[in-house]
Amino acid sequence: MKVPFARVFCDGNELKYVQEVLASGWLTTAGKTFEFEKRFAAAVNSKHACAVNSCTAALHLALEAIGIGPGDQVLVPTMTFTATAEVVRYLGADPVFVDVDYATRLLTPEIVIRALDTHPHLKAVMVVHFGGQAACLTTANQSGILDVCRARGVRVIEDAAHAFPAKWDGRMIGSFGDITCFSFYANKTITTGEGGMLTTNDDQLAKRVKVMRLHGIDRDIWNRFTAEKASWEYDVIAPGFKYNMPDINAAIGLAQLERAEFFRSERQRAVEYYFKHLQDVPGLELPHSHVPAVDHAWHLFPLVLNERAALDRNRFIEALGAQGVGTSVHYKPLHRMTYYRERYQLRPEEFPNAERIWRGCVTLPLYAGMTPAELDYVIRAVRELLTPG
Repeated sequence: MKVPFARVFCDGNELKYVQEVLASGWLTTAGKTFEFEKRFAAAVNSKHACAVNSCTAALHLALEAIGIGPGDQVLVPTMTFTATAEVVRYLGADPVFVDVDYATRLLTPEIVIRALDTHPHLKAVMVVHFGGQAACLTTANQSGILDVCRARGVRVIEDAAHAFPAKWDGRMIGSFGDITCFSFYANKTITTGEGGMLTTNDDQLAKRVKVMRLHGIDRDIWNRFTAEKASWEYDVIAPGFKYNMPDINAAIGLAQLERAEFFRSERQRAVEYYFKHLQDVPGLELPHSHVPAVDHAWHLFPLVLNERAALDRNRFIEALGAQGVGTSVHYKPLHRMTYYRERYQLRPEEFPNAERIWRGCVTLPLYAGMTPAELDYVIRAVRELLTPG
């Protein structure tokens, strides 16, 4: 049997909506994109949503909108994809890397407080909601990451590439921080093929983002061709970017959004099956959740093989691959990447938790529509490789 790491589930209205776009004769940013923005904003209870061509674009726009520039410092967890840090460099600012909590791979309020005390000139914090689980943003006694940062005048950008539809304290991720950025890459919980979304409740930030996502032009392209004012009459008010989402992608996103909770529940079903049948495997640490199961987006099922495991991580991945089981690694920490290691003189001993995770981390297949036969095949392969005798 072949069990891929991820599989796209597109048996809803995707084809119908794409055909509507093709029939309209207007393939770039237009009505479907604006409808997707409207529905996504409603889904996460945010005032504004701005569709873009990637989560990386959303993160870049977010930092630009809050005024990050050359010489500024932005806090970034080392256990994340490179996009979280690279967008800081796009603007000439510097990422300040910190370790993560070992159990959840998340930033915690305590980690952020220590970093703010050590680096008093930090302008922003990039909070990564890892694997589908939200970080501790707010608490009743105002000691969450967002509470702490607001008290010190530090902006918070949420990297929610893994976290739709996720919740913290019963509220949807996308309705908390200054700006939240989502990914709709092909293996995410909902997809547009390539794409992303930025949400905010701040009118001025939303205005800046929507101008900068398309060349700094003061009128969006659909408005230019539907308004009474001549389409060629526009002004460039800033040196913007080319980050807009086309309607074909948005059409897929609309159909996916309609089934987002179904997809999430399907992933949860698979996760619960994994937990039931893998919890007693020697040397295998299963994901730790600090939120209720229904508040978790379950984008990933990340494991750690500790020192008691029968195989090391690399041999385990190779053995699973030989049996047709797809896996991935989330992540090789950024302090180990050549560019960041050399530029900022980073040492592994500064990040003990990320190092422990990195030595044994591997992510099992997880997707909506995963069959019992596929789950059983993966579980049997894992158990046979890691259970002595």
